[in-house]
Amino acid sequence: MDSETINMFPGLEMEEMNYVGGLINNLDPDKKRAFASLYIAKRKDAQMILLLTLIGFLGFAGLQRFIINQIGMGLLYFFTAGLCLIGTIVDLVNYRSLAFEYNQKMAQEALAIVNM
Repeated sequence: MDSETINMFPGLEMEEMNYVGGLINNLDPDKKRAFASLYIAKRKDAQMILLLTLIGFLGFAGLQRFIINQIGMGLLYFFTAGLCLIGTIVDLVNYRSLAFEYNQKMAQEALAIVNM
């Protein structure tokens, strides 16, 4: 991946950067810039998911699930106190993978929009 592409995506971790780089490798520079602006607007930071998961221990469980468009799971967590805190603890351990999976979906959506 070239340095210009890396500069388009500040704050991405290596795994996410490799995934995004593989998606946009064959795009022309204009489409890369369009993809970057769409993707940066849609992606969620893993630290934000971690913070929202920690808020679940204060009585507002499920916020992390709402933010990553898992509304059903968010409602389940909210009404069951994070599945009696077990689900919240699991999400606390897996917050990076929750963010990465969501960001993969957003990258696919952004790529589909750019390729239209």
